[in-house]
Amino acid sequence: MQKQGVILAFFLLSFVGLLLKAAQIQILDSTYSAKADRTTLVKKTLYPSRGIIYDRNGKLLVLNNPIYNINVTYNKVSPEIDTTKLCELLKIDKETYVQNLNKNWRDARYSKSVPFTFMSKVDPEVIGRFMEHLHSFEGFETSIRNIRNYPHQSASHTLGFMGEADKDDIASGKYELGDYIGRTGLEMEYDSILRGQKGQQYLLKDAVGRESSSYENGKLDESPKAGQDLVSTIDLDLEAYIEELMEGKKGSVVAIEPSTGEILAMVSAPNYDPNSLNVDSGRGEVYTKLINDKANKPLLDRSITTKYPPGSIFKPILSLIALQEGVWYPSKAVSCNGYYQYRTFKYGCHPHVSPLSMKSAILHSCNSYFFQMLRDLVEKEGWNNPGVGLNILNEHLYDFGLGVKTGIDLPGENRGFLPTTKYYNDLYNDKYSSWKSTYIMSIGIGQGEFEFTTLQIANLASILANRGFYIQPHLIKEIENPDGTSTVPRYSPKRVRIDEEHFTTVIDGMRQTVQYGTGASAGVPGIQICGKTGTAQNPQGKDHSVFFAFAPKDDPQIAVAVFIENGGFGATVAAPISGLVIEKYLKGEISPYKKRTETNMKEIKLIETTPL
Repeated sequence: MQKQGVILAFFLLSFVGLLLKAAQIQILDSTYSAKADRTTLVKKTLYPSRGIIYDRNGKLLVLNNPIYNINVTYNKVSPEIDTTKLCELLKIDKETYVQNLNKNWRDARYSKSVPFTFMSKVDPEVIGRFMEHLHSFEGFETSIRNIRNYPHQSASHTLGFMGEADKDDIASGKYELGDYIGRTGLEMEYDSILRGQKGQQYLLKDAVGRESSSYENGKLDESPKAGQDLVSTIDLDLEAYIEELMEGKKGSVVAIEPSTGEILAMVSAPNYDPNSLNVDSGRGEVYTKLINDKANKPLLDRSITTKYPPGSIFKPILSLIALQEGVWYPSKAVSCNGYYQYRTFKYGCHPHVSPLSMKSAILHSCNSYFFQMLRDLVEKEGWNNPGVGLNILNEHLYDFGLGVKTGIDLPGENRGFLPTTKYYNDLYNDKYSSWKSTYIMSIGIGQGEFEFTTLQIANLASILANRGFYIQPHLIKEIENPDGTSTVPRYSPKRVRIDEEHFTTVIDGMRQTVQYGTGASAGVPGIQICGKTGTAQNPQGKDHSVFFAFAPKDDPQIAVAVFIENGGFGATVAAPISGLVIEKYLKGEISPYKKRTETNMKEIKLIETTPL
């Protein structure tokens, strides 16, 4: 009996001990309950709203539209899943189901243990029906995302487009699988500001796998932080108007507010509807068509990427440098009989009276005058030292923002090209003992090796308008902060090393060019426009039409550069378009006097485009 009592007491004590341990585990110690919770815990990523982009007048350029996605974690999908029911709910066939579920697992973007997009941009009605049965499909979940919407279909190159993060982006550690990032334009340049910060939410599942409640009253949840909004410098009305004028043409137009460096419009033609490259199922086919259009290259931003010979618009810049270096004076005359002759060689010039001054030479765009001016500048230190003179010229051109990037807040800007002394040494010294000014005279009229972007040419017009300084061209006027304040980018003026007095002669010549010279087709009644035509020679075909201008003369509010590929003479297409752009911006409408010009410019079609 005594032994039985001991055994009974042992079992009683053991029972009490187990009971107390169970109480500790289930009631007093939260570690085990948390562990149990984690087996039914779901972590959901909450995506932020991407920042909105406005034009300078508060009009929407880019906004967000919500879309529904269905994500899946491969390892959580049961082999016994009812695929027939799933396909019926999602309105897809089994072939699509298999294709969407199985990925290239060698691709760093995909992992069997990490959720990835199974279907995107799902109809809300389909999503609603699917969510009612979500508990039946382990491994599947829904999410809401935002895609970009472009209500006006303008400024596609400037705004840019989005794309899904690829393996290189993910490997950088900045992005995760399924992230959408800016691929071009402002979307890329300001991606870190626009995209915001992701949040997270922890949810518990009930016995049948349905999301039932938040975990610990949301103690671990983090709300997403929306991206910051951008106020751009673009004038939407002006941008859309220029795009209309440029339809059926290849080239670019850039308009700048000289006093601030703000880009009013930046058009590259041909362009495309930015909505066509939105993140949805039809994007791939459209992108393929655009990238395969080798003739027109609609994805190419010609305003900052393509380099063009400037043609005769270089003549006012050369004039300023020659005046500053003391190798020329405003009243200097040069004889021109329709050509410039050096020894037995003749270099052509179009018919006009011999220029008796610099103003007259700019007015008539006399090649002979500027051939001689270039020679006098390059030979400043003597006939046998052309490299010294060329270096002096280039140092001034760097001041004017040529041969260097302007620093615009866009990816992909080209610096253009200025031939250096080394370049000509390498080019000529293998054939000749040395080179002389006569070898490179063509750069005096903006031909030869010179290559500038349309943005650089517009910036030249701004420098002339400001009589010697410019503000770095830029596209963002204001960044709106989460606290309701805003950040305004600041840029310091950059001054060229040209005395202000020299600008008077050159600007007067540009004014006369529009009044009754080669730029008369740019004239607008009531607006004093100063401009210069250019016809850039094109060895591959018809010459390019070029024009740059600013207005009004004594209170400049807009500077414009127009480059029309294969447009012919500068006076034919580029100059009239410039005048229309200036009038549209300064007056808000086109006067009856210029309506016929407007119609003619819209009707000119230099290329064939295929609608998407």
